Amino acid sequence: MTAPDDGPSVENPDAPPPAEWRLPRLRVDIDGDWFDDDVAITHAGILANLRSMLRRDAQGYFIQTRVRIPVEVEDVPFVVTRIEHRGEALHAFLSDGTEADVDPATLRTGPDDVPYCAVKEGAFEARLSRAAAFQLLGLADYDESTGRGALRLGGREYPLRRSA
Repeated sequence: MTAPDDGPSVENPDAPPPAEWRLPRLRVDIDGDWFDDDVAITHAGILANLRSMLRRDAQGYFIQTRVRIPVEVEDVPFVVTRIEHRGEALHAFLSDGTEADVDPATLRTGPDDVPYCAVKEGAFEARLSRAAAFQLLGLADYDESTGRGALRLGGREYPLRRSA
């Protein structure tokens, strides 16, 4: 009697997955936390792997392994937890533990006056946390008469613009 085919194994790694196998339901909530179905993913190594493999195309966010695994993203996949002025640059600390300079030209204010910027060399957008938003506002000038704010860095002015 032979054992039923339960999919890939050490002996046969190219065997198809079992019939009951399904793609995981990966999602990123508004705070940048990852979930598999409704279970929080908290293991630092797994989170680092997922975040490093995240991609986006016209169909949305995904992780590409042997199959394309969609990732539901509630808002944006990354959160800026802290932002500061360093020399002539704007420097951000992200929820995934990385940090990088931010192009101030990518700053925008979205619905409910939440600020966003491009991160990961422009590949993704990040939402500024409340603390980071206040840090950004502390670096900006606000004109009471027009109701507009601007960030001044390196002799240039970057308007903090609102978009829908």
